[in-house]
Amino acid sequence: MVDIAQPTIALPVPDVVSAQAYYRDRLGFEIKWHHEAGRIGGVAHGEAAVFLRAVDGDIQPNVLWIFCADVDAVHDDLLARGADVTGPLADTPWGLRQFTVTDLAGHQLHFFCDLQDARGA
Repeated sequence: MVDIAQPTIALPVPDVVSAQAYYRDRLGFEIKWHHEAGRIGGVAHGEAAVFLRAVDGDIQPNVLWIFCADVDAVHDDLLARGADVTGPLADTPWGLRQFTVTDLAGHQLHFFCDLQDARGA
C-alpha cells in the first residue's frame, strides 16, 4: 500500500493575511505560502500544517488537536507570544495534558500530549 501522510485542515477565515500573521506572531508558525489572489495560504510549525482560506459570511469555528512532545514548553512559549489561551494547561481525566488557544476566527486549537509522556513515565 502507498503511504498516506498526515492530513491538513483548511480553516475558514475572514482574511488570510491577518490569519497568517496571527499564526506566525502569536503561535510561532511559519508562513509557507500565499496565493496571489489572497483567498488561501498555508502555515506550518514542525509537522503541523494548516491551510487558511478566505470565506465571505459567517464562519463556523473548527477544533484542531495538535500533538506536542513538550506541551508545557509550548504553553509557556505561546503565552509569551501573546496567544489567546482560552483553556488552561491541565491534566485531563481522559489521559491528556492539554491547553486551548482560540484564533482570530474563533477556531479552537487544543495543544496536547499523553499524560504519561508529560510525567516522564
